Parts: sequence; structure tokens; C-alpha cells
Amino acid sequence: MKIDRNMTSHARALRRESTPAEVVLWARLKGRQLGGYKFRRQQPIGRFVADFLCVERKVVIELDGGQHNEDSQLTRDDERTRNIEAMGYRVLRFWNIDVSKNIDGVMTRISEALSAENEAQQP
Repeated sequence: MKIDRNMTSHARALRRESTPAEVVLWARLKGRQLGGYKFRRQQPIGRFVADFLCVERKVVIELDGGQHNEDSQLTRDDERTRNIEAMGYRVLRFWNIDVSKNIDGVMTRISEALSAENEAQQP
């Protein structure tokens, strides 16, 4: 796979400028804390940069702030989700407020998605 240096630079910048919700979620995902699965943050995938990505289970996690509730952004997010899903990934979206107010619920949903992916891959 060809590496797009612009996407890599963009991803690095995003890592340095993490939102508070991204910091909270990353603290719970890094170091294989969730089921032993490795997550990457601000990971280029196609023409996008995923907030969090578990390559092993092909799960992408996106965190959305209030600006994502505007019609034009909802349309872009839907297109982004469809494109990432077309690459074979499952996309989970959470609001930033969910991470700050209900991190345990968010972690449960992520864990369930990882388990569902695991079951789907069993012979």
C-alpha cells in the first residue's frame, strides 16, 4: 500500500491536537487494555484519518462534537462512513458528550463490536 505523506503529516498533527474526548477514550484503548486488541489513534485509512482504528478487527471509532450535528456535516459524515465501510471496516460513532458522561457505556459498545467481529470471523 502506498503511503501518502500528506495524510501521515495530517494524522500526526491531529494526534498533537487531540480533543478532550479523544484523550479520555485513548486512555482506555491504548496498551491493549480492551480485550487485548491494539488500537491506533488518528490513523490514515484511504483518504481519511480515523480517530481510532483496530486493524485486527477492522473497527473504526469516530468521535463527533456538536459541529457534527449540522446538516452539511451529517452528510459528509455519512459519506465518510460509507467509504470506510466499503473498505471493509465497521464504523462506530460516538458523541464527545457520551465519552465524557458515559465512558463505561461507550467502552461496552466498543467491546460488543469487537466481540461481534470476532464471532463473525469464527469458522
